[in-house]
Amino acid sequence: MTPLKLTMQGLSSLNDNTVNINFKVDSEEAFEVVAGQFLRLHFTQNDGFETFRSYSIASIFEQEKTTMDEVDIAVSWVAGGLATEKLSHMQVGESIEATGPYGRFCLLPDLHQRYFLIATGTGVTPYRAMLREIELRLQKGSEFYVVMGAQDESGLLYEADFVALEQAYDGFHYIPCLSREQRMQKGINDHSGYVQDYLAQHEFNPDNDIAYLCGNPNMVDDAFSLLKEKGMPVPQIKREKYISPPAKKK
Repeated sequence: MTPLKLTMQGLSSLNDNTVNINFKVDSEEAFEVVAGQFLRLHFTQNDGFETFRSYSIASIFEQEKTTMDEVDIAVSWVAGGLATEKLSHMQVGESIEATGPYGRFCLLPDLHQRYFLIATGTGVTPYRAMLREIELRLQKGSEFYVVMGAQDESGLLYEADFVALEQAYDGFHYIPCLSREQRMQKGINDHSGYVQDYLAQHEFNPDNDIAYLCGNPNMVDDAFSLLKEKGMPVPQIKREKYISPPAKKK
């Protein structure tokens, strides 16, 4: 796959530990992406080997499959992390190498009656990318639940984008699940506890429902098991774990 050059255009805080980074994309070929796909950013370790970190594209796509010349990603800082060290010190105009797009964590062509898009942390970014396609499917009669888990309100990344769609469509439901600290002014759909607790309260229709899982690996595994126990067929529970290839000599 031909490498991309990503040039930083700006950085903004999403909370105390997470930022949105906007990159200009330079590619020899048209950079065509489907909402839900991810990029691998390349980093050089101290031993000279190249390693990779994967980030879903967080930009709101104008259409489900599109050619992009800039992208947003959400990055959570990790103390001592290689990616954190590099990205936190990048200045506007500096570049980094990447490859992509990768992944099949995208909305399937078949129209389902109900979609459950379940996330924690930066796992919500592919659902933000899908917002325009979600809107088209809402107009065709589908119903969507974005179930977003966080410890407190600051962890509800890109919340305004989901709330705006909820206000426009009766069939769209944004469900914040706060496991540690509740809001002083509780939202109408706020749930106290983990996303798994919220899902446990629901019955699922194996003929008409589909679920997507992205975020904390423990949440993904627990929710996957719960949905199976509730009768959801495995092919209708979509999850994608970012597995980077091994480090290699640059």
